Amino acid sequence: MSTPAVGGKGVLLKADPIAAAFRNEVKTTLAQCVVKPRLVGILSTSSAPSRNYAEFTRRQCEELGVDFVLVKTGAASEPGVLGEGDGVEDAIIEANGDPAVHGIMVYYPIFGVQQDHYLQQVVSPLKDVEGLHFKFHYNLYHNVRFLKPESLLTTGSAQSGTTSTIDGEVPPPGMVKSIIPCTPLAIVKCLEYVGVYNRILPYGDRAYGKTITVINRSEVVGRPLAALLSNDGARVLSVDIDSIHEYTKRPRNPVLADNEKPEAVPAGTTDAATVTAAAAQRYHPRHIVQPTNLTLQECLAVSDVVISAVPSAAYKVKTEWLKDGCICLNVAADKNFEANVRDKASIYIPAVGKVTILMLLRNLLRLQQYQRVHRESESA
Repeated sequence: MSTPAVGGKGVLLKADPIAAAFRNEVKTTLAQCVVKPRLVGILSTSSAPSRNYAEFTRRQCEELGVDFVLVKTGAASEPGVLGEGDGVEDAIIEANGDPAVHGIMVYYPIFGVQQDHYLQQVVSPLKDVEGLHFKFHYNLYHNVRFLKPESLLTTGSAQSGTTSTIDGEVPPPGMVKSIIPCTPLAIVKCLEYVGVYNRILPYGDRAYGKTITVINRSEVVGRPLAALLSNDGARVLSVDIDSIHEYTKRPRNPVLADNEKPEAVPAGTTDAATVTAAAAQRYHPRHIVQPTNLTLQECLAVSDVVISAVPSAAYKVKTEWLKDGCICLNVAADKNFEANVRDKASIYIPAVGKVTILMLLRNLLRLQQYQRVHRESESA
């Protein structure tokens, strides 16, 4: 539900109407499933946010008809007796090898960034509903959109069995869509809903013309989100505690004069196809990252969209620094925007959790399909 603008204030947009379409999509797909998909959640910590997220996942799965099994290990199973994370790797390996399990999610954080990253790689990419495995992150950062299901069980080059294209949303024959991390994908769906993405533009470039500030460059949300948005055409200003980077597919000065040819075109060339192909090379096939001297205040002043994911109740984006009419989206558990954010923002989305869980379930259904395709290709 959304609250209409009153007295000059922007719209307060809750996640419910955004989630509704995906809830219907998940229900429709589930109704067509011969085998009910099974999701295993692994809880290995006593932290309240992780326990709450596990309970939220259970309720959503039960409501929609997904078979959810919560496996408790470590401090989650015996508080005060077992340590945080005890047995979590064994639980992941067991779920990897169980053919009745179609998806695995682990409730992080457990040990800390480095060891948690290791655990993310232990989860089979063919069951990784969160999209945190290296194979999926590689594809996201390199703008690789489609893959062969069997490539998810191979070792070696992450690029083997993948392809990058912006010619259309439909995967080429024998290929499927790569899995995208749930929270970044949920944010993109929110931005599509409010019209930041322009569907008239070609697939892979629909955020072109938008400047977006993403505050926090974490490996779970901030950095993959910046890459995802910039690979979709946006100019992204990625703000972290010690630096600001610009993510973009476009060189700083890509526009040529009417009588000027791209440098890649040999002198005297008039063939239109050659000129067009060379002009396309002026744009990078995936985003590049470059430093910027802009301050946070300067970033906010030019940003059409501001997304904040700072895990701190004390951090607030200053309303006075925002561009008039911008769209603001809060991803953190705590509110990162001041109470008067709608004095400047035309739309404010305070949370995305309800959309995130549906992206996770969409990933589950896709992985169930990929597993079926893989089994059929093995038996053929």
